[in-house]
Amino acid sequence: MADIFQEVEEELKKDEYLKLWQRYGRYVIAVAVAAVLGTAGVMGWQQYQTSQRMAEADSYQAALRLAQEGKAEDAIAAFAELSGAGSGYAALAGFQEGALKARSGDKAGAVAAYDRVAGDQNIDQELRNLATLLAVLHGLDSAEPSEIVARLQPLTADDSPWRHSALELTALASLRAGQTAEARTIFTRLTDDQTAPAGVRGRAAELLSVLGQ
Repeated sequence: MADIFQEVEEELKKDEYLKLWQRYGRYVIAVAVAAVLGTAGVMGWQQYQTSQRMAEADSYQAALRLAQEGKAEDAIAAFAELSGAGSGYAALAGFQEGALKARSGDKAGAVAAYDRVAGDQNIDQELRNLATLLAVLHGLDSAEPSEIVARLQPLTADDSPWRHSALELTALASLRAGQTAEARTIFTRLTDDQTAPAGVRGRAAELLSVLGQ
């Protein structure tokens, strides 16, 4: 008798499992499929990113070779494409594009290239600040002095690695605006700053001698 009751109990359990599976089985399958697809998706995305980075590296190296071979226009076009693609090489390509354009005498193009790097939120802030500095440098004789000073102001903070160059450009912009006293104050500060690069201090001292201390 005990065996009969046990068989009946097992059959009842099977019926309950069957009912549960009929009711919830599709959800279990959906979760399992989603997990498999999710894992496959992550692995696929990682592989895609790796291949994408390798392709970007190849494109960057190809652009460098064009520059080394003296094919400036082709190199500029290649760097511009890579810089505008939002790739991991966007900053490096933008700097290379700006340098090549500046070397060819296209100051406006250089400024535009550096400004693109400076405005890219995906690029490290200090690199963006460097791009701002270079954009100002190449637009120093064409941009409004007040705009130059405003752009450089955040870079002149004591904790900025670009503060000495930013101060030097600020002083030069002040000279352009006819603010000689302001320029002299900044040049004096740079001359006395032992942490400033030797080149910056030397230029500041020379300009002070020209302006008259």
